[in-house]
Amino acid sequence: MKYALITGASGGIGSSTALSLAEEGWNLYLHYHSNEKAITELLHKIEKFGVEAIPIRANLALPREVGSLVNSIFQLDAIIYSSGNSSWGMFQDQTEEEVDYLINVHVKSPLLLIQKLLPKLIERKGSIVMVSSIWGQIGAACEVVYSTVKGAQLAFVKSLSKELALSGVRINAIAPGAVDTSMMSSFSEGELEAIREEIPMGRLAQSDEIADSIQFLTSAKASYITGQTISINGGWHT
Repeated sequence: MKYALITGASGGIGSSTALSLAEEGWNLYLHYHSNEKAITELLHKIEKFGVEAIPIRANLALPREVGSLVNSIFQLDAIIYSSGNSSWGMFQDQTEEEVDYLINVHVKSPLLLIQKLLPKLIERKGSIVMVSSIWGQIGAACEVVYSTVKGAQLAFVKSLSKELALSGVRINAIAPGAVDTSMMSSFSEGELEAIREEIPMGRLAQSDEIADSIQFLTSAKASYITGQTISINGGWHT
């Protein structure tokens, strides 16, 4: 039996990934921070697949809570790290608290989490998928700190893949563009339409389209893929 840890499982990409993996027979550790309602709804949806789903609460903006999350994990075959939010505004207006939050939830906590769980992954020759962002690849004005931490995730994937290759553990990243999730809720309809016009496919991605790529990277079909970033952006940036 296979077990996957999905962080940020209450979010759009995390919950879609949970359903995709559950359909494939994966048992799941479902991490969340505050959205207990979304996790409860997700658990009800997963029931029909007959797999085990274990909710785990932790605030990954506080790296000290990584330990409690790690202690809740037993057998493990995959980690999908999809926690975190963006922060909008001019760089000079970002507060130290906002910077700390983004660094902790996107960089420090995932590094500590993966470091502590590596022995379990090595034992099972498992895999890791980091949910990064298009902005980690090309950068974005008014999202400078977010772009920075997402770029750090991609550097982490490249570097760690070279250490882990001989152990049989693979690590990859996906870099979504604009996805139709709650992270886009701060945009007006006019702003969303402007974004759609920039994307060659003329629409935002759906969260299940992102989940499909994650499911692929955790599968045996991706057995020779490691250290890579898959761009999923409708041709927005190539």
